[in-house]
Amino acid sequence: MATKIKSGETVLFIGDSITDCGRRAAEKPLGAGYVKMFNDLMTIREPQKKITIINKGIGGDNVLGLQNRWTDDVLRHKPNFLSIKVGINDLHHPLRNIEPNITPQVFHDTYDEILDRTMKKLPNCQILLIDPFYISAERSKKSFRREVLNLLPAYVGTVHNLSKKYGTKLIKTHEMFQKLLKYHEADTFCPEPVHPNPTGHLAIAEAVYEAFSGNAK
Repeated sequence: MATKIKSGETVLFIGDSITDCGRRAAEKPLGAGYVKMFNDLMTIREPQKKITIINKGIGGDNVLGLQNRWTDDVLRHKPNFLSIKVGINDLHHPLRNIEPNITPQVFHDTYDEILDRTMKKLPNCQILLIDPFYISAERSKKSFRREVLNLLPAYVGTVHNLSKKYGTKLIKTHEMFQKLLKYHEADTFCPEPVHPNPTGHLAIAEAVYEAFSGNAK
C-alpha cells in the first residue's frame, strides 16, 4: 500500500490544536502529533518520494478562524493534497456560551464556503476531511462530557455531508475512537477527551495514510 502522493507534491494540514501540536513552538515545523507521524510514515514506507508537508494548525482555532486565514495559510501554498480537521472548538462555543456562537448552522455554512472557494481556486487538489471527535464513553446524563457527546453528531454530520457534496475523502475519527473504546479505556488514547496522546495521534496518522492511499470511505 502506498499513497497517491508523488515526488515534488505538497501536502498541507490545517486545523486546531490537535493539528498544531506544538508546531509553532518547540516542536516546529510539523508539531509532535499526527502530522509529524504521517511524515514519519511517508519516510519509512515511501523513502523514494520527496514531498513537502506543511502544518498550519493553530491551537484553539475554529471554522471561523480557518475562514479568516484561508487565503494566507492554504490557497497561496497551492497544495496538491489538503487535510482539514476542525469542529471540536466550534461545538464548545454554544455549550459554554462563548461568542461568536458557532451553532451547527454557522459551522455548516462557513465550512461550505471554505470548501466551495477551495474547489474553485484549487480544482485539482485532493481534499481530506477529518471529522471532530471526543474520546469518551460517558453515559451520565448530567455530565458535561455527555452534553458534548449529545451535540457532537450535528457537527460530525456536517463534515460527512460536505464530504459527500464535494466528493472529498473522509476519515470518521469519532467512529474510529468509539470502536477502540470498546476494547480499551479512554486513557489509552488521551489524557482527556479532546487531545490525543501519542497512541491516539498514531491512530489518526495511520488513517490519514490510508486515506491518501485511496482506502478511506
